[in-house]
Amino acid sequence: MGTALVYDEEMTRYKLLWLDPDCEIERPERLTSSHEALLQSGLATRCVSIPVRQATDTEILLIHSQEYLEAVKKTPYMTLQDLQQFTQLYGAVYFHPNSYHCATLAVGAALQLVDGVLTGTVRNGIALVRPPGHHSMRSAASGFCIFNNVAIATKYAQKKYGVQRVLIVDWDIHHGQGVQYAFEDDPSVLYFSWHRYEHQKFWPELRDSDYDSVGKDKGLGFNINVPWNKVGMENSDYLAAFFHVLLPVAYEFCPDLVIVCAGFDSAVGDPEGEMCATPDIFAHLTHLLMNLAGGKLCAVLEGGYNLTSLGQSVCATVQTLLGDPAPRPADLQSPSQSALESIHCVRAAHRNFWSSFQHSPAAPPSEVSTKRVKREEKDERTQRGGATDSEDAVTWPEPQKRRPPPVRTAAVIPEDASCPDGCRRFNISQEDFSNDSTGASLTALVGKMEKNEICNGLALVSDVSTAMAAVIQHASALKQRVLVVCVGGTRIQSHMPEDGTTLTVHFNKEVLEEPRCKYYIPVHLKRGFGDVSGFTQATLGLLLPIAYQYDPGLVLLAQAPSKDRPSSSCWQQLVGLLLGLAQARVLVLLREGHEAFIGPTASSLTGTPAPSLGQVGASQAEDFEALDGLRRRLQVDWKLLRTSVQEHEDEDN
Repeated sequence: MGTALVYDEEMTRYKLLWLDPDCEIERPERLTSSHEALLQSGLATRCVSIPVRQATDTEILLIHSQEYLEAVKKTPYMTLQDLQQFTQLYGAVYFHPNSYHCATLAVGAALQLVDGVLTGTVRNGIALVRPPGHHSMRSAASGFCIFNNVAIATKYAQKKYGVQRVLIVDWDIHHGQGVQYAFEDDPSVLYFSWHRYEHQKFWPELRDSDYDSVGKDKGLGFNINVPWNKVGMENSDYLAAFFHVLLPVAYEFCPDLVIVCAGFDSAVGDPEGEMCATPDIFAHLTHLLMNLAGGKLCAVLEGGYNLTSLGQSVCATVQTLLGDPAPRPADLQSPSQSALESIHCVRAAHRNFWSSFQHSPAAPPSEVSTKRVKREEKDERTQRGGATDSEDAVTWPEPQKRRPPPVRTAAVIPEDASCPDGCRRFNISQEDFSNDSTGASLTALVGKMEKNEICNGLALVSDVSTAMAAVIQHASALKQRVLVVCVGGTRIQSHMPEDGTTLTVHFNKEVLEEPRCKYYIPVHLKRGFGDVSGFTQATLGLLLPIAYQYDPGLVLLAQAPSKDRPSSSCWQQLVGLLLGLAQARVLVLLREGHEAFIGPTASSLTGTPAPSLGQVGASQAEDFEALDGLRRRLQVDWKLLRTSVQEHEDEDN
């Protein structure tokens, strides 16, 4: 099992042959620079190289019409004048004598990737392809796209492998209308797209790109559009859309396969997107998707026109697919007012289709709705750091170096206990364990994690509270912020500092003590950990936004003594999601007697995707209101919890 890289330089062998300012940004260097970035970083050699092949007519006809295919097949024999005339039949696209050949290779590359992932040859992967595909429709080229690579790959996966449910995540800055139209009446495909929209003023300028285009017939609710109505969106905006829109629905949908329309024109510096999200954010977006579908994730390149940010973003994505720790997210703030408005509208538009949103408030009144807000003048776009007309004027920090430690996972367990697969034993004697003197071993392990010699670890301890105190004290000496996630148990607040050096999120079925400060957050799960929907809502909608904003240097996950414990699947999902924080420096404490959780914990810490939770059902209204009430109270301090513009205005006034 590994990460596939599907690439062939042959796909660079076409280019624009005449003057066209709208199309000149789609050039061969987009592909060569992306591959070169992977080579220079050493990532390409760590991937499993899968050869490209041409797609067959039968495969292309899974999405496209016979008439359109036959028309495109004639382009290799056209004169320059004929190519120009043929191009004018479509929008924002160009043809070259080699375009058809490259387009069949692009489709074939996506299919090779799907084959590798679904046969288990690789766990996940990326296809660097050209031309892109998500704009092309049944009988039309569009937006540099000739054949719809991802749509064909989706149909192919369903037909050849019997895949029941496919999640398509389109983070390109343009709306992939071709993918939407291909599946808008199909409940087996959930299509999520965020895109620059600006109240229908940005290409492709379609009414169908707005938040209330939710699908048709049996596909109602399976089309989710998040329109960005201003430029300059930042990392916080992208994460908020994942936490409060995509992930709740994705866990409810429970896909068997995830395909990403990986367009990196949504990154900083891109002349098309004019957004401010840094390349590092794609490491986190990728990580948040990797515990879905048992880790079966295929990324297929779409847009990206600033060669620097494109290469950096591709590297960030591939390094995460390889299992390397994600960089720490820097300086996350409140989502912007415009982003919150879009998120609110999307949740309202889908509340009749997804239990995750069934208790969400209605869409805002028309005077603040995305339908009625006037487009801002371009000279106001730079207020949040947006791009200017000059691409060279945009700068951003070099992405953090991501050097995986030599040891992935260490285990602090007694000598007579077997060491889990993939872990390295961190020495502790049976006598030390019996005498409850594991504190020295734990602090030594944390020291190794701080030095990047060990990534993460697990420990079996006789007293969770004592072990937690030792780790927190040691981390404090290292001046590291610690996120403590405690599952079960009662009355742990007295052990925790209240000066911001430690943030504790405490899940329990029992009513917990009230917080005395913003750094202790009790989460009451009324129906306990057996309520998968409640646990999922609390994890995605509360824990992750708070944790990402806090940005810890160490995550301490403790399973305290309790009659009510999470299922193995829930526990593994929690461990897997927390690995996106603190450069995956996660230490898991298990109490003696909970040995059954050692194997599942080690599996997640070593990078194995968590098993599916199944199609997560609806929360009871009372339970939802309790958790949402907590979210609303906490958003004063933790601004990534906000889901509507009203909350933004209420708390900032």
